[in-house]
This record gives sequence, C-alpha cells and structure tokens, in this order.
Amino acid sequence: MAIKFGSEVYTWFMDGYGEGNDNKLPHMAKIIGEAGFSGIEPMVLEPYDTYWLGDCKDPQKLKEALDEAGIELAALALICKWDEEEETESERMAADWTIETLKLFPGAALGTVPLPDGRHELQQRRVNLVNNVNRVSRRASEAGLKCSFHPNSPPPSLVRTQDDYDVVLNSLDPDATGWTPDVGHIARGGMDVIETMTKWGHLVNHIHYKDYSGNGPEPWSQMGSGKLDFHKITEWLTLRNYEGWIICEDEAEVAIKDPDGVTIQNGQWCKENLFPMV
Repeated sequence: MAIKFGSEVYTWFMDGYGEGNDNKLPHMAKIIGEAGFSGIEPMVLEPYDTYWLGDCKDPQKLKEALDEAGIELAALALICKWDEEEETESERMAADWTIETLKLFPGAALGTVPLPDGRHELQQRRVNLVNNVNRVSRRASEAGLKCSFHPNSPPPSLVRTQDDYDVVLNSLDPDATGWTPDVGHIARGGMDVIETMTKWGHLVNHIHYKDYSGNGPEPWSQMGSGKLDFHKITEWLTLRNYEGWIICEDEAEVAIKDPDGVTIQNGQWCKENLFPMV
C-alpha cells in the first residue's frame, strides 16, 4: 500500500456536535470523493448507535455509501473515555461492534481515541486509558485488524503534553497497536512535530493532518494557512517509506459554517502541494 490521502468527518460535526449533519455520512463521503480524497474516517462515539454513524451503522449501508462516492473506508475512530480499570459494558460493546464491522472492510484500521474528560487523577487515569486501549487493540489485532492510538490536545485531554506522551506511548503494546500522530495536536501540546514523530517513529502506522495557528482557545487554521510545514512532514514520511493513510481533518472556524467547501478546498490544496510528493 502506498501513501493514500483521506478525510475525517469531524469537520461536519463541530457545530453543536453535528447539528444539521446527523445521518448525513453518505453526503460527507460524496464531498470527500469530489475533493479528490481516496478514503474516509468516520467516528464511533460510545455508545455506537448514536448520530455519528446514523443509518450507516448498518455495514451494508456504509458500503453502499462508500461505493457510490468511489472511496474506501480508511479507518473507524472509536472514541471512549476508558476511565476505569476495565472497559465499561458500553465501551466493550462499542469496541466489539467496531471490530466486527471493520472485519467486513479489509485494510481499514481501528483508531482508538480518548474522549477528553479532564486531567484530574492524571496518573491513574493515564494508566487506565493505556491498559484499556491495549486490551481493545489486542482483541482487534487477533481479529486481523491494524490498530492505531490517536491522542488529542483539548485542555481536558489526558494525552496532550510531552510528559503524557512519554507515559502513554511508551506503554502501548507495540505488537497490538501503532500510533496516529495528529500533527496539529502535537503542536498544540507544545511539542515539535518532527522530533516527536522521530522519537516514536516505530509506532507510526496512520497519521492525521490539521493545521495550527496557535491563536486563542481553538487554535486551528485551514490546511496550508497555519504554522505547520506539511511538505516537511510528508517528506519525513516518504523518506521512511511510510505506507498508509494521511487523513486530513480541518477544525478551523471557517469549517464550522462551510464543511463542504473547506473539504473541497483542502483536497485541492493537497493535490497541488502534497500529492506530487508521494
């Protein structure tokens, strides 16, 4: 598998967590295909039967939507708190449903994403998080799936700083899961993107691109207009013979009002700037 470019769906869910965009995954897939991307990464928010997937929680309807748009399922992002020593019943159900669904889409990855819920009891909760992620990833790996852990950077996130990364990434089971460096979240956490990716390069098996402005509480820019050097980051991947998905995810303010237009523009920017590099 060469490097492929895809798009996350969170761009459509920022306005009141999807108000007006619930149950529109086929439309998102259509726009992503029109933008020139090859794949999509939908989200599974525990419990899995919420609006994040809508009718496409039926794998056959998901497949039909992707076929109609001419794109692939790159991954499903499973979002849970994983706050307890063991998975809750609801978390286990969501994980098992996600694993069973992904088995129907060969090559699609399981992304494990912690739901930001505060930095209280930080030490124990980071341990609980990584233990649960490892459990889920081992089950998925045994089912033949590729797994990848995706940290994030909102203030209540458990894995957002250098210290958090040192604890959690070093505790991942490398036989069960890799790591999704989200370059925007890395920058927002006060870390250097290339240095951080190099430090844990052996874990990189999926990647998210979003641009970072550094301004205000929601410091995102539309792709190509912020501080991140995507050419340098993409060069880092190609020099290390990375094979996998680059998933673009735009959280800039403009995307809240016009997710379709921003996705189309980001696809054009990638075609002009990054596609030729890979």
